[in-house]
This record gives sequence, structure tokens and C-alpha cells, in this order.
Amino acid sequence: MGDMNDTGTITVPERLQGYPGVAFGGYVAGLLAGRTAPGATAVRVDFRRPVPTGTPAWPTPDPEGGTALLDADGVVLACATRAALPPTEDVPPAPSRAEAEKAADAFRAHPPEGQADCFGCGLGRTPATGLRLHCGRVPGRDLVAAAWTPGDELAAPDGTLPPELVWGALDCPGNAAGRLLAHRPAGAVTAALTARLLRPVPVGGAGLISYAWLLGGEGRKYTAGTALTTADGELCAVAEALWIEPRPRT
Repeated sequence: MGDMNDTGTITVPERLQGYPGVAFGGYVAGLLAGRTAPGATAVRVDFRRPVPTGTPAWPTPDPEGGTALLDADGVVLACATRAALPPTEDVPPAPSRAEAEKAADAFRAHPPEGQADCFGCGLGRTPATGLRLHCGRVPGRDLVAAAWTPGDELAAPDGTLPPELVWGALDCPGNAAGRLLAHRPAGAVTAALTARLLRPVPVGGAGLISYAWLLGGEGRKYTAGTALTTADGELCAVAEALWIEPRPRT
């Protein structure tokens, strides 16, 4: 295990949580994707166990270009590998900025029960402390969406959204799709996230739109597609996520 120290460690700060004490999945996925298979069209990140905040974890490369994230006992918390996504032509057209703003306003006015103080979708976050992906249902379409503008505090030095936060912008909308389009219960977790980043994402200006749609589901599992665009509908990133609901209490 000592050779893992040569690659450094990842410690996710508590402010970057999804659920209390658990690192925001999209952020973790983005960190691992950045270390995996340079030049890959898309990367898939599978979560095996919750990644705790405030605790070091070891990213470890494998011979095929993937990356595993291990805890101090060598247990695999998550792993990233090369992947493929359907063509972008299969992505539904983005809602308009006005539609996404109304959907976000509707979500904030009547949020579903069980909302957590998530870096991605927490209602108490500001543009400087979270992404504010408050995805509400888009009337007349099988979509959820949010218009949002990240604060300058979240930008990289070049004025764009860091890749790990782009991954984050593709995470929470899938949960909202399950909650609002399929009436799934609170507490679902991201089991796998596969994403393709298409172009740099600007911070500021007219803002961004994140949206999601359901792809299928069975039992406690469901899959959702998500996308991130500029306010004008220019596609910046796409993803497909597998979500798993908590086991019913007995």
C-alpha cells in the first residue's frame, strides 16, 4: 500500500458533500476521470462504497488506463474506466432558458421531501458555495431542468468551470428526474456515472442549463440521461447515470 503515496491522495472537503459525510459523487467522478485514459472519448465511474469527506483516499492507476480510488485499508471505493456513450444526436433538445428558469423556480417553491445540503442541489447553497442544480419539471416535456450561473469563486483560472464541476453538473439532475418524473423516493445514490465533456464551459455571462430525462428502470434501480448546455442551448457535456434507491426499512 505504500506505493500509493507516490500518486498522492484525494481528500474531499466537507463543503463538497452530497449527503452528510459523503463526498459529492459527481465531483469525485470528475477527479477520477481526469486521471483516467487521457484522450478517452468518455469515462465511466462506478461507485462501490460511499467516499467519505475529510478522509484521505488513494487514486491508483491500473495497466489498462483506468483509476481506482482506495481507502486506507485498500478497499475500492470507486473505479474509473474508458467507456462509450450514445451519439449526441440522441440527446433531447435543451429547454429554453425561460423554461429552465421556471422549472428551477417551481422546484424551489415546492421542493420534494428529503433534500440534503448537497453541493450540487442543496437549497441553502449560494452561487459561491454550490452549483444550485434545482431541477424542476419542464411542462409538456418528460424533462427536468434548471437554469443556473456558477459564481466566479468556482471558476478555474482561465474563467471556465473546472472539469470535476462539469461532472458535478451532470450528477444531481438524474436524481431529480427519478424524483419528479418517476416518483422515486428520497435517498437514491449515484451507482455509476458515464460522461463525455465536449467543450470548455464558461462561468458567468447568461449562465448554464442542466437537464435530465429517464432512460429506464427496474426495481430499486433506474437510469437517466443528463446534459449541460449554455443558455443558448450549445451542448457542453452529456452523461448517463445509474441510480439506486435505498432499501426499504423493515
